[in-house]
Amino acid sequence: MVGGVSVYYNEKMSDSFEFKTKALTERISQMKIFALQSLVGGFLDEDLNHFNKVFDDWCVQFESMEDAQLILDSLDMEDQIKIVEITPLSYPKYFFPKLQGIIHTTREYDGKIICIVEPQMGMSFRIAICDIQRQTVRVLASRYKSAQSVEGAFANLSFDL
Repeated sequence: MVGGVSVYYNEKMSDSFEFKTKALTERISQMKIFALQSLVGGFLDEDLNHFNKVFDDWCVQFESMEDAQLILDSLDMEDQIKIVEITPLSYPKYFFPKLQGIIHTTREYDGKIICIVEPQMGMSFRIAICDIQRQTVRVLASRYKSAQSVEGAFANLSFDL
């Protein structure tokens, strides 16, 4: 039983690509939280007065959009704040703390979050593979000097997962 719903499948079905893809997509969609973000940047801190540049455990977090809306409606500055959904695709650094650097783009493929990373400003771009099931991060050895070259590899998945 999963989430109050009975699930029946046979071994052939569990090995199928479609079944695995659906299960991973459901897992990613369940890995979400909601936060309040200033229109000029920064996430609302737990004191409900300050904003943090980086989303972390000190920021106000909600399990549902409705809970976030209740708090937003009670704030004086509600016209300057929006509700955002934090997922492994939208904010991989929160779910994968070992992922360091500037994240330029993310993509989900085969149960993994693939990211274009710039370890430090001005350094060569790298591709990081974040495994959702194992909660691990692997940065590929290849270095890309320009955004166009890394985007080509990223778009075509011309590397091993």
